Amino acid sequence: MEGKARNTHFFFFSFSAIFVTLSTALTDPIQYQTLVVNTLSTPPTLSWPESQLSGSDPGPDSETESTLSLQLHHLDALSTDQSPEQLFDLRLQRDAMRVKSLYSLVASTNGSRVGYGSGSGFSSSVISGLAQGSGEYFTRLGVGTPPRYVYMVLDTGSDVVWLQCAPCKKCYTQADPVFDPAKSRSFAGIPCGSPLCRKLDSPGCNQRKQCLYQVSYGDGSFTTGEFSTETLTFRRTRVARVALGCGHDNEGLFVGAAGLLGLGRGRLSFPSQTGYRFNRKFSYCLVDRSATSKPSSVVFGDSAVSRTARFTPLLANPKLDTFYYLELVGISVGGARVPGISAALFKLDNAGNGGVIIDSGTSVTRLTRPAYLALRDSFRAGASNLKRAPEFSLFDTCYDLSGKSEVKVPTVVLHFRGADVSLPATNYLIPVDSSGTFCFAFAGTMSGLSIIGNIQQQGFRVVYDLAGSRVGFAPRGCA
Repeated sequence: MEGKARNTHFFFFSFSAIFVTLSTALTDPIQYQTLVVNTLSTPPTLSWPESQLSGSDPGPDSETESTLSLQLHHLDALSTDQSPEQLFDLRLQRDAMRVKSLYSLVASTNGSRVGYGSGSGFSSSVISGLAQGSGEYFTRLGVGTPPRYVYMVLDTGSDVVWLQCAPCKKCYTQADPVFDPAKSRSFAGIPCGSPLCRKLDSPGCNQRKQCLYQVSYGDGSFTTGEFSTETLTFRRTRVARVALGCGHDNEGLFVGAAGLLGLGRGRLSFPSQTGYRFNRKFSYCLVDRSATSKPSSVVFGDSAVSRTARFTPLLANPKLDTFYYLELVGISVGGARVPGISAALFKLDNAGNGGVIIDSGTSVTRLTRPAYLALRDSFRAGASNLKRAPEFSLFDTCYDLSGKSEVKVPTVVLHFRGADVSLPATNYLIPVDSSGTFCFAFAGTMSGLSIIGNIQQQGFRVVYDLAGSRVGFAPRGCA
């Protein structure tokens, strides 16, 4: 009898505990944060520190510096004759090309990305650069000795450094005179048989036994020329013997800047080449492209690592060494984990399929479709107090915030292995016109590959510590 009473008490307490847990879960208030309503605006005008525009020779002492910091600007700043709506539309067009290109690269089975193919055809496809699917941020740096200053796009989605070179067989229009290697004391060709030349996936060779490169793009654009070494000058810091492509034939949908500084994980990227000096560490902070207060920046060296950063391990794709793969294990909306979003949706398998990459050149984060639908539905439920607006471009969840100065929106947190990244409201509800339409800045993809884009990265110092095989996020890292 006593045993039965004990069982009854146990059952009663268990039932009570379950009831309390359930009622707590059901009554937990949704967590909100404030979004200040700022519509699309004209990007700030382009300006550079005097030291970065100087054409003077920085002198030999500058080679000893082990840290380097540069201003970054968004590509919109190179287009002064277009409205904010036109610039945003172009950005979304570039973004679609970029994503398509990344997916085609991952899907290509041969894994060949740069170099010459056998015979007269080209076997490779590097997808990045200044084509329609280009990087979105650029800096100004000096090339050669004495340095000639040019704009270069920075891109975590590609490896090879390249720029347009005279004489041009075919060059697109760029903001500065085309670099002439004949006028540089530090330019040197790379012999065909050298280890550097062999780092290209399939290098070419000219009649003078000098190494040749080609980078080709998903949209048919390409650049080809000599693979060489040259000195690059970043403000007053000089970096000698950087292997780069000197492109004499550059054809396709290129824009504005002279070339590209590849920041990928591959062996020919700028961070990999300069690892001895900058300890294979760099970080950037991207401010909202309409912000005028402080510029975006990139830092190379130990000081790139922020003390407030939370780190998540880098994963390796055995088939593709360029991209930075992270382990995303879940997403929260309004303070609660989104049901149906688990690590399994983002798993990188042994064949190199699936996974999540972080990319500076993609704007809008793409999530594999089941994850996106679950996230979107959770956000819509939490934002049911906001007036809906029609779909816009790739965005299927938009709101009419016209006439409002601020609104409350559910919080969004990305949960990486070891690092929870709590997004500011401006990183996921963004203006798409000048009349108060805002859209949820995520999109679904039928590809297995998810991409964390630069809109979601804004305001964080994103730390790439290749030496420690990790990526970190420091909130409010642009100050």
